[in-house]
Amino acid sequence: MKKEEIRTIYLKKRKELLSKELISLSLAISKRIFKEFALTEKTISLFLPIKKLNEIDTYLILEKAKYKGNKIAMPKTNFSSNELIHILFNSFDQIESSAFGIPEPTAGKIIQPENFDIVFVPLLAIDKKGNRVGYGKGFYDRFLQKCSPDCLFIGLHLFEQMEEIDDITDTDIRLHFCVTPTKLIKF
Repeated sequence: MKKEEIRTIYLKKRKELLSKELISLSLAISKRIFKEFALTEKTISLFLPIKKLNEIDTYLILEKAKYKGNKIAMPKTNFSSNELIHILFNSFDQIESSAFGIPEPTAGKIIQPENFDIVFVPLLAIDKKGNRVGYGKGFYDRFLQKCSPDCLFIGLHLFEQMEEIDDITDTDIRLHFCVTPTKLIKF
């Protein structure tokens, strides 16, 4: 199946989730993350959810990760260059919704890509090889290319993985892991 068709299917699946289902799935993913990974005193990239798209509630991860002494940086999108920068999270006072409904930091210390230990990656779908489908602009692929070779790329997915994405390109970056509500998948 091609990415555009996959996007349509998975956006629809997300939209059909009831609020209580999304909360339950998000909680299961958060618990699995802290069970499977040693998240203490790391530098972590964590996106905040776009509510209107029923993305996983990452606030659950944020709270516990901060409590465990991790530095959390959040992506800020630049739609002119299709690049992400990451800004260190200090408080919710620095978070505002962009014109696209993306909660992003407005100001703060920029963390360079090579300084991350873990990047939690949003996705719509993932296949058995660790290839992901996002929203189609390539923000995360460009960012992940700049990260340290030791950095872990961990996808967060509300559903199970699919067999294969047909139109993968050389610029698509594979993930190392994916966390779903029911399991940890290593690629």
